Order: sequence, then structure tokens, then C-alpha cells
Amino acid sequence: MSIHLTGGGWTATGDPDLTRPFLAEAAERGAVVGRDIPRVAFLIVREERDEYADAFPASFVAVAPCDPAIHFRAEGGEFDSAVLDDIDGLVVAGGLTPAYLEAVGPIIDEIRLLVGDGLPYLGCSAGASIAAERAIVGGWLREGVPVCPEDAAEDLDELTVRPGLGLIDVSVDAHAAQWGTLARAIAAVEAGLTDSVVAIDELTALVVGEDSFTVAGRGQVWQVDAGDESVSVASLTA
Repeated sequence: MSIHLTGGGWTATGDPDLTRPFLAEAAERGAVVGRDIPRVAFLIVREERDEYADAFPASFVAVAPCDPAIHFRAEGGEFDSAVLDDIDGLVVAGGLTPAYLEAVGPIIDEIRLLVGDGLPYLGCSAGASIAAERAIVGGWLREGVPVCPEDAAEDLDELTVRPGLGLIDVSVDAHAAQWGTLARAIAAVEAGLTDSVVAIDELTALVVGEDSFTVAGRGQVWQVDAGDESVSVASLTA
């Protein structure tokens, strides 16, 4: 089973390149316990419940059969372990990244155990960012100097990296080409806040397996790594 990280963006009619592999893995896990249709938990955090809370899960159903268990929390709220009961896949959706990290705080250990046991995980935007051991949660300034557009700040000023879910050992930033966050990824590595970042474009997925990774979708994944004297940047495409 794999960890699926998407850089944000979604289509109401479904994004099969991004979601079909995840749903296939969830179906495989569900079949083990005799389920014909996999049960997938969707964790959604917003300022208030809006149409996204139903439309985003519906975009998965449009790609392949699944039984979405939708769990919503307002920003500042937290999830409990009940949201992880009897599921075949876990989707952590998009929104304000610091709020998502706060919301999953009480169940981080359980998520790690389940994913380590083979539960497929898909993180979209915020859900991708918090999957990392060192999570880039926002900010647009480095020591007061802009490193990306203020619109990408996630309600934070200074570039901020916090302990995340720890599902992967590289940090993640989303909306790379669309929001200009590749520059933030570079700044995070240059500042020594993390050793490596993957900055993922919208409608693009990085799928991390046990021994390999693949890129799917319309855009690119930018890999930023610390070197001895400089930072290296490379692009990966489908």
C-alpha cells in the first residue's frame, strides 16, 4: 500500500489519474475483510461546513465505487480515534494547514500505526503537507524577508515547520507552480528547517511506495535537497 500526496486542486467530476490508484488499494484492503465497496474516511477541516465537505468526497465516488465516511471539524477542533474505525483508506483533505495539523494531533500515533500496517493514505494540499515528519505548515517570510506570495501564508508570517504525521521523511509543500511555494521550499532547506522538500503542483500526485515513487497528473513535482554548499532543485514529471 502507498502514500498518495497531491498538490491541491480537484475536479467535481473526479480526477482518475490522482485518485484511482488510491481507491484500488483501498478496495484491495476492503476485500480482505469481505467488503465489496471500500470504506474510506475523509477528514475535512474548514472555517465552517460548506459544499466542499460533500463535493470533494463525491469526486472520489465519481472515479470508482467507495463508501465515504465524512468527518468534519471546524478550525480549532480535533478528531478522535472513532474516525479511524473500520476503514480501508484515509483521505486528509485541503484547507488551512495549521488547522489540519491541530485537528489530527490526538490521533497522530494511530494514523502512523494504521498506515504502517498498510492502510492507504491520500493527502490533498494540507493533508499532503502534514504527512511529513517535518511539516511545512505555512508562512511567507524568512527572517522578515518574503520568500513566497503572502496569499500562500496559511495565516502565518514566518516560514514555519512543525512535527507532522511522520509518514514520509521528506517535507512537502503544495500548489507549487500555482502559488509560488517552490521558493518557500527552497527557503526551508536553506534555513536548515528540513533537509529535503517535495513541492507538488496542483492536480499532480506523488505516490510513495515501499521501495519506489511515481508521479501522476498534469504538473510537476519539484525535489529540493540540501547539499554541502548549496541547495539542489530537480523536477519530476509523470
